[in-house]
Amino acid sequence: MTRQPTVAQRRVIEAADPVTGRLRGTPAQLDSLVKRGLAFRHPRPPHDHFLTPAGHRIREAEPEAQPVAGAPAPAQGGFAARVGGEEEAPASGAARLREVHSAWQGLLELRRMTNPGAATDRPCGWERAHLVRAAALALEAAGHRPAGPDGDGYRVRATPQPEAVAVYAPDEAALRACTATLERAGWQAGAYTEPRTRVRYLLASPRRA
Repeated sequence: MTRQPTVAQRRVIEAADPVTGRLRGTPAQLDSLVKRGLAFRHPRPPHDHFLTPAGHRIREAEPEAQPVAGAPAPAQGGFAARVGGEEEAPASGAARLREVHSAWQGLLELRRMTNPGAATDRPCGWERAHLVRAAALALEAAGHRPAGPDGDGYRVRATPQPEAVAVYAPDEAALRACTATLERAGWQAGAYTEPRTRVRYLLASPRRA
């Protein structure tokens, strides 16, 4: 069983990049996390350290703010993909575009490091554990606009089904565009109609092979 980290080690874990799990700390701190099975040292230069699945579980177990009206709360102190419908969405513009691009590239690197055969064409374990955030990042990184207060844009929501999210869009054309983006990002998606409301939506899940 993995031993629980010390207070100092927990601070390093909490400060990890919210998407890739990349760590920053002294060599002694990083070494101790590796020995506890909470981090690993990447074999390729620059030999950065990243959280293992056990390290991610400890990080995710930290208390979080309550979500806003049906939308997950942004990750505190770090990047958060826009799922649509946030009351206080991150500012748009060039800075946001750079953040989204950097987060997507980091996620591709995480796929390369953790998927069998270094495959980057399908989601990794982190994405399967954070379905809503992962699908939203794929959409935002491809240039789709998340829903604002007027509701015009995509919305990604959790579903009762295992490894599946629901994606809503303003019209059929936008829904088809979201389907194409998610499929290029390694997801499988199909369009459905809610029986009572007749609202069209996508049911999307990470592709395994």
